[in-house]
Amino acid sequence: MAKSSTVTSISIGVGLATGIYGISFGALSVAAGLDIFQTQVLSLLMFSGGSQFAFVGVIAATGIGGAGLGAAIISAWLLGIRNGFYAVRMAPILNRVGLAKLVPALLTIDESTAVATSQANLKDQAKGFWLTGAAVFVFWNLMTFAGAILGDALGDPRAWGLDAAAAAAFLGLLWPRLVERQALAVGAAALIIATATTSFLPAGVPVLLAGFAAVVVGAFNWFSPSQENSK
Repeated sequence: MAKSSTVTSISIGVGLATGIYGISFGALSVAAGLDIFQTQVLSLLMFSGGSQFAFVGVIAATGIGGAGLGAAIISAWLLGIRNGFYAVRMAPILNRVGLAKLVPALLTIDESTAVATSQANLKDQAKGFWLTGAAVFVFWNLMTFAGAILGDALGDPRAWGLDAAAAAAFLGLLWPRLVERQALAVGAAALIIATATTSFLPAGVPVLLAGFAAVVVGAFNWFSPSQENSK
């Protein structure tokens, strides 16, 4: 029971933190030229914070029409690819087939995957995924609407630190796993790659390149516990 309540509290906490981040998105989206309805549709249907911010960021710089819209879609898509990798990891945990995959596909995001994979057993992993995904969806959309309504009344949302809320929550989930050498190696490599390439590559590409660090380390099984113990 204690463990189950811990999963619930973590899920709700992550949902709240990410919801606060949604205020920033709502305000920035309206400032970029989208109306409240368009902003809300993005949160309801795209439901991927990084992709949404990439989309409105390009729109703010280029405008909604013409090539700007195409560039915004591509940027959002590049960042959204990472959710496909999460889906591969979550598929055996959720064990859904056919049309039953549609809802978990929508909820497969950074936060739900992080909470799920940090749990010790299959039941808590599934529970963490569903509770976190649902909590983030509800709070994110509510706060997106609030941010869009408030708009310019907030001033620059970044001045409130709202752009860092979800990243801080995700780091809090990731941090306990960095005690393993393999996880630490992946995290360090991903950090270096993303930091080095963000300034000159299109939005989304640095994330994908950083993700390959996990693929390479995992493929060669570098720094695995078995190898550490054999030394």
